Amino acid sequence: MLAVAAPAPAAGARAASSEAPAADPAVAAVTSRVVPVPASVRPGGGAFRITSSARVELDAASAGAARDVADYVAGLLRPATGYALPVVTGGAARGVAEGGAAAGDPAGVVLALGDTDQGLGDEGYRLRTTDSAVVISARTAAGLFHGAQTLRQLLPASVESRSPVRDTAWTVPDTDIRDVPRYAYRGAMLDVARHFFTVAQVERFIDELALYKVNTLHLHLTDDQGWRIAIDSWPRLTAYGGSTQVGGGRGGSYSQDDYREIVRHATARFLTVVPEIDGPGHTNAALASYPELNCGGSAPPLYTGTAVGFSSLCAPLETTYAFLDDVIGQIAALTPGPYLHIGGDEAQSTSQTDYATYVDRVQRLVAGYGKTVIGWHQIVGASPAPGTIAQYWGTAGNETEVAAAARAGTRVIMSPANRAYLDMKYTSSTALGKAWAGYVEVRTAYDWDPATFVQGVPASAVDGVEAALWTETLATTADLDDMAFPRLPGIAELGWSPAATHDWGTYRVRLAAQAPRWDALGIGYYRSPQVSWPS
Repeated sequence: MLAVAAPAPAAGARAASSEAPAADPAVAAVTSRVVPVPASVRPGGGAFRITSSARVELDAASAGAARDVADYVAGLLRPATGYALPVVTGGAARGVAEGGAAAGDPAGVVLALGDTDQGLGDEGYRLRTTDSAVVISARTAAGLFHGAQTLRQLLPASVESRSPVRDTAWTVPDTDIRDVPRYAYRGAMLDVARHFFTVAQVERFIDELALYKVNTLHLHLTDDQGWRIAIDSWPRLTAYGGSTQVGGGRGGSYSQDDYREIVRHATARFLTVVPEIDGPGHTNAALASYPELNCGGSAPPLYTGTAVGFSSLCAPLETTYAFLDDVIGQIAALTPGPYLHIGGDEAQSTSQTDYATYVDRVQRLVAGYGKTVIGWHQIVGASPAPGTIAQYWGTAGNETEVAAAARAGTRVIMSPANRAYLDMKYTSSTALGKAWAGYVEVRTAYDWDPATFVQGVPASAVDGVEAALWTETLATTADLDDMAFPRLPGIAELGWSPAATHDWGTYRVRLAAQAPRWDALGIGYYRSPQVSWPS
């Protein structure tokens, strides 16, 4: 294992962290532009400029596990710089990582696994500069990948160009960063059921999430308006139930190979995919596809509106659980991550007795396939099984059932709709989105604390945060971008950065610094008047 030494801070230098302000110019160069803001920043060993002779270097001990990250970094930097940036393995990387470089050693980006700082955990990293290298070290490949996203944001925004950019100094500012996430679960949900989005569109969304160190993609795969994932033994789910969408468009669905490709793309960017099969409500597409899933044996028509609460699987029917066993078994086999989301919200057409029966049976099915259940927070009104996670999407923050369940051991993911629902309108003049949870401007989406939002939920019970992007009114990639940006990076920062760093005044500065990067990436965004955007 490579032992990466921690350099001593320069005389009189202080780290920018939850305890110290970012007063040093070298510190401010990082904290004024990187989102999520790193946990600790101090001056490093000098600024580093990437030149045509630079390499991406791996220590031999890191070569196997970190090679994909090294290839990713090189692929990210080559188009804009026009440099070859070969990926190499050898002793030069060890020398630079351990604190220096011999005369004549090539300057480069050094990636090193085996950092001896156990506090970095599964996702943390160190990034520090010398005048001859920028070194990213971590205990895992995920940590190296997250460090690469910070490196990306430290370089000029034009590094995002896919063609050479002339007359640009590719300089990484002088820095020494130690960064670890606040929460292990940092998610974003994409609803592909109300409007269908292709594999390429989902993968683009994944790339946007990775830039902000989001590590979970929650895919809402089924709803009243469409069933989007093929189940071999129930082919009409997609052939018929996936044939339309809100407004009556053509809809669409993923083959199992399509889904595998989404999972592969996410895994390569260190995101876990959480599939959601919603029930017992939000199931009209399934009910329309198979009459035998209905209590009366008669299938309803397909639905292309946006009302909720009118559909329900038939909880007393054993056919329901045979169906769900097939669905859950196939989805679990396709999904390497530990979670499977069972929905559970807005089941107004299901009696409380049937709802409790349904939740109990489905939790057992999911557990039988080795997955951990996540459900919308209404499941706490049934009997959450040990290990089940409730996803809070309320607005009041005073839901006593959620607090009681959390005190009894149920873990909670925070997605309050009036803070973290990215489909809510920014203002009354926003063309897209809905407003049932209120208007959610950029500051509103950022200015809250997941640990304290729901009264009575212990901070220790909060697993993390998730931004939710529902698509009743969103039909294109441009629509997704306009509603996700600039709010998504703020939710990501709440999930990653220490609570004590959360400050709207400083956040709005580094958020504004993201705009040229979004322009370079072709990401549209809402130019909120709350932020002083570059002209």
